[in-house]
Amino acid sequence: MQIDVVGGGSLGLLYGAKLAEAGADVTIWTRSEEQADVLANQGIRLKELDGANEKSIRIKSLWSGSVSEHRERYDVTKQNADYRWVLLSVKQSDLDEAFLNMLASLLASYDGESVAVVCMQNGIGHLERIKTKLPTYPLFAAVTTEGAKRLDVRSVEHTGKGQLWLGEWGENERNQDDSLDNSQKMLISLLETAGFTSFLSKDLENRIFNKLLINAVINPLTAILDVENGQLPLHPVGVKLMQALYEETELVLVKAGMNLPENGWELIIKVCRQTSSNISSMLSDVRAGRATEIDAINGGVVQLAEKNGLQAPLNQAIVTMIKALNLKSTMKE
Repeated sequence: MQIDVVGGGSLGLLYGAKLAEAGADVTIWTRSEEQADVLANQGIRLKELDGANEKSIRIKSLWSGSVSEHRERYDVTKQNADYRWVLLSVKQSDLDEAFLNMLASLLASYDGESVAVVCMQNGIGHLERIKTKLPTYPLFAAVTTEGAKRLDVRSVEHTGKGQLWLGEWGENERNQDDSLDNSQKMLISLLETAGFTSFLSKDLENRIFNKLLINAVINPLTAILDVENGQLPLHPVGVKLMQALYEETELVLVKAGMNLPENGWELIIKVCRQTSSNISSMLSDVRAGRATEIDAINGGVVQLAEKNGLQAPLNQAIVTMIKALNLKSTMKE
């Protein structure tokens, strides 16, 4: 199976490495030419969950700035008839006009080949944005709770065992295609072989809401308190903020259509424990002075609250605090 992973961050490297090890033909598309060269020449260095097992996995890697050259050289006649899967592992904040244009150009290079896109972003709103550039491609949403930490441009540590749910987003325009149905089952089988507990889901909206609930509670609070995931429930102030933010967010999401989760609070604590050594992407972004996904996560909760006649003052305050932290970090530079 041929897989393009767009994004050389923690999840991109983790999924790229393990899928390649399972037998897929993987190409990692990176933001920088330097990272692409290192990955192409040295492969991905994967540190497994046990911490003792470390391996180097060979993959292909190309720089996103070379898409136009790739388009000129790529020979679709050499490829097989199965679907090519394009996994978008970049963050919500990276889905700007330039990125979407690059993505459209990449997919156009496979004209004549069957292509499906898997969106692995946190938060909400990204599927609608991607659809504006890719109205006729099959779009899938993937919700994953795997933990990963990028150590350097070619190294990634698998820090937490989770699950992945995959399902097609029904808002895009495509004709019924039995070969796509078969290919998604093959993709799930490949993910299982790669060591990811994976499921096909017909209830992706609910899964997305559940992941949004987890992200809205854990990510911003780890960034505000500057702690790893596992420290958050142990923090005397953090756990109180977690509970208040959980209750407000759950109320909003249930009103928006999420099924009331069973033992939802316990699940939040479990995720913190399973990814105890993780530095959340939001904390990493704040520390580095990069744009965060706060508008798509807690900002998304605020928008859903307004849409359904509710208020979400704590989520709104969280958005303001994260943006203030981000501004402070940028000014230090």
